Parts: sequence; structure tokens; C-alpha cells
Amino acid sequence: MNRFGEMHCSIAQAVGVIGEPWTPLILRDLFLGLCRFDDLAEDLGISRNLLTRRLEHLVAAGVVEKRPYQERPPRHEYVLTRAGRDIVPALMTLMAWGDRWATPPGGPPALLVHSCGEQFTPVVTCPHCGGEVTADTVTAVAGPGAAQGPGTMVLAAGAGEPGA
Repeated sequence: MNRFGEMHCSIAQAVGVIGEPWTPLILRDLFLGLCRFDDLAEDLGISRNLLTRRLEHLVAAGVVEKRPYQERPPRHEYVLTRAGRDIVPALMTLMAWGDRWATPPGGPPALLVHSCGEQFTPVVTCPHCGGEVTADTVTAVAGPGAAQGPGTMVLAAGAGEPGA
């Protein structure tokens, strides 16, 4: 399907699972409570064949679970697994970027409300100091899985060095 699975990079691996353009929208709809195939197809305006392929891919990747809800005729619903629920904060962060840099006419189509009752815009923060995580506040260093290969030139160059 693609070469992302061959890259020794967590971003490439994630893109191999959720990087197809329809996938974040499918995950969004599942998070919002649309779980039946017909509802997903109607809301997204996606072809049934393409939706079938994307859902099968997400089920195989362990991001979505397919559950029967009717026997005659056989019907299934789709729900986020733990891995699927764990991608939701990243989708919210992507939404915040879209609200800031690519807002549709009329403003953001959705607002987020935390369980505390307050509306918020997602911000990634450091779990140690609470500081905001931005391109200016973070440095990437080689991790234990850094290795030579496609998509890893920068990090693999530092692998094996002290502190890497």
C-alpha cells in the first residue's frame, strides 16, 4: 500500500495507519458517536467501497473494532478501541490548528468542552514543567530505536553518540 511501514520512524508508522485523508474524518465521526456504516457513509459523503476499505484497514490496525448489532440481515457498528481513543487528542490538536490557520467561513464548526465544563482549545504541554510544547521549545534526540533506514537520516546520524 505504501512504504511508511518500512520507515523506522513513529510518525511514518502512524501515517501508515491513519494518514489517508478520509481516516481522520472517519475517526472523528466515530468519536462523535456515528458508529453505523450507513451513517458514516452519509455524513462523510464517501463511497461505500472506499469506506469499507478504510474501516477494514482500521480494524486490522487495531484502531477500530467491528461489532455485530443485528443478525438478520447481518449489521455491524464500528467503535474506537483504546488505540483509537488514544488518537483523539491528536485529532483535537489538528482541529485546533485548522481553527487557527484554515478556519471555514463563519468560524470553527465545533467547540470543545472539557469534563470540567469549560470550553478549551487543545494545547500540548510538557508533563514535567507544564510548559507549552512548540517547535521552538522542543529538541528531538535519537531514541533507543534510532536506526539507519528510510526516513531516519537525521536521528540515526546521532544514534550511538553519548547522550543519544
